[in-house]
Amino acid sequence: MTPMIDAAALQHRTDTVIIDCRYSLAAPEQGRALYAEGHIQGAYYADLMSDLSSPVEAHGGRHPLPTAANFSAFCERLGIVKGVTEVVLYDDHRLAFASRAWWLLRYFGHDKVQLLNGGFRAWQAAGGVCDTDAPVPLANGRFQAEPNPAMVASRQELLVASVPARFSLIDAREAARYNGEVEPIDPVAGHIPGALNYPWQGLTNEQGEVQPQQARFASLSADDELVVYCGSGVTACVTLLALTLAGKSSPRLYPGSWSDWCSYLTED
Repeated sequence: MTPMIDAAALQHRTDTVIIDCRYSLAAPEQGRALYAEGHIQGAYYADLMSDLSSPVEAHGGRHPLPTAANFSAFCERLGIVKGVTEVVLYDDHRLAFASRAWWLLRYFGHDKVQLLNGGFRAWQAAGGVCDTDAPVPLANGRFQAEPNPAMVASRQELLVASVPARFSLIDAREAARYNGEVEPIDPVAGHIPGALNYPWQGLTNEQGEVQPQQARFASLSADDELVVYCGSGVTACVTLLALTLAGKSSPRLYPGSWSDWCSYLTED
């Protein structure tokens, strides 16, 4: 299944679970409020903090991955049958949060998942039907989440990586944060030593429509082992999607990302 679907194609889909992933890091309740104001008819809402993350601890970053048990319960509540149900995800922030859900579903063993190209605005522009009512959760899903360890990299792996020619670490944050010029969230500015900067915004245009990616990653060797991080493991998933669309095989996520890495730098 290709990662992307356009609004016209989605309008002809049946038996598809649609999930609204809109969210704002600056205003955590904004996404749910926007969903209540109007969403794709039949879409459920996924909250970044309660559905797509675990509680924050001393280490592990600002958005730790959800546990297999909690993610299974979330999917079953929405009627997702693992390996069977087609799922489409969208947001209104250039796929920043929908990509997190896309990556998580694949990480836990469900590949029948796509992202709506252009997000909610594309749906509206195509004349798609919207609604203000939340559908009743079906709670008839069957989903046993099984994490795929090959899709993640740990902090320890990054510390001991010793073959630079075969290992490329990608920082998906905007250039100013990568360069340490600004740091609006975490206590330490900068980036992990040796990381390359490929900002997540490069996947889409300002309307949230996916752009060609092959040329953007042309300098990366086909033999490189790719690991991507961002601030907290969310927008890195957009760059993971971009790498997938560019034909780069098996890129991995450092889930804790810079917020985990710098949590060790602030210890006495």
